[in-house]
Amino acid sequence: MPTYEEARSIVLENVAPLGAERVETGRALGRTLAEDVAAPWSLPFCDNSAMDGYAVRADDCRGPARLKITGYIPAGGIASVGVEPGCAVKIMTGAPIPAGCDAVIPFEETEEAEGHVAVKGKVAVRQHIRFRAEDVREGDVVLPGGSPLRPAEISMLASLGKAFVPVYRQVRVAVLSTGDELIELGETLSPGMIINSNCVAIAAAVRETGAEPVLLGIARDDLASHAEKITEGLKADALVTTAGVSAGDRDLVREVLAQMGVVSRFWRVDIKPGGPTAFGMKDGKPVFSLPGNPVSALITFEVFVRPALLRMMGRKRVLRPLVKATLAGEVRKKPGKVHFLRVGIEVRGGEYYATSAGDQNTGILRTMVLADALAVLPADKISFAAGEKVDVLLLG
Repeated sequence: MPTYEEARSIVLENVAPLGAERVETGRALGRTLAEDVAAPWSLPFCDNSAMDGYAVRADDCRGPARLKITGYIPAGGIASVGVEPGCAVKIMTGAPIPAGCDAVIPFEETEEAEGHVAVKGKVAVRQHIRFRAEDVREGDVVLPGGSPLRPAEISMLASLGKAFVPVYRQVRVAVLSTGDELIELGETLSPGMIINSNCVAIAAAVRETGAEPVLLGIARDDLASHAEKITEGLKADALVTTAGVSAGDRDLVREVLAQMGVVSRFWRVDIKPGGPTAFGMKDGKPVFSLPGNPVSALITFEVFVRPALLRMMGRKRVLRPLVKATLAGEVRKKPGKVHFLRVGIEVRGGEYYATSAGDQNTGILRTMVLADALAVLPADKISFAAGEKVDVLLLG
């Protein structure tokens, strides 16, 4: 049985980025850049005004001055007139700086009358001018391959005229629930039956990574149903199943996966919750078999599946931030396994403080709802005092 760290390493060693495709830049939000992007031109493209005001010569404005207005340059205009000694050119934000100008004075710091502008005080050289290439120089690699594309990156790509962008392909993830006790969302609940929340929840977690879920529904507790659904699931880039990997006589997932040629990399992990988690490979595709308990399924997705999907989509940073947090109360656990404690997080004085999100029984889904993070409690320790610092995996 691998440790938590060993199991995660096994998963990440077995997955790699998928192929790339070109998409419209406006539709690339959340995707991962597949190659470096170099600037085809400098930003700003030319010296331009950072304010609505007057383009002047700083030498003319070493103190209060009165300057003749000799021209006007709107945004998008051409600097067809220069700034002569004793003169000023009215200029709008973004307009190119005219020859002879080395400063811009905002309108609110002046008074205009009878074709002249009165300057109230000393003007600094270079003030309120955005200079060519002060942001990006032509030829610079502005976005390295592997960068996640957020609104800021989309803005940069658009500013550089990139209408299309190479990104790693989205992973198609087949999601399968198993068990005769399950009914689909919207069906009438009766005693002994359970709504198939895992399928909906895991699909949501898949979407949150930027991948595309493919919902397979429910495999009933017979080999034929499992074989049919798993065969379909193996057509996707990855397969995630829930339930059916324990030691019960109706837990058929492992048996069917083996029949389908899925090579097991591990079955069971030294963690709590989520011990009955399995991972295998089939023709380069990862197969994750998660516990059926909704809390355990979400936690094992978070620590094993999410990093794998991100790597498959080209991300370089695939793990959530791990920070130190101070425990608000004492925590005890059994030795021998890494425990994931659902906690709420407060930030006080620049430091994280962790408080139990509630009942840690894996049947209590509400505690997962209230959790901001998972405290990662090491296997070899059983007691953690109030005020002690522990590693915390931030969720979101």
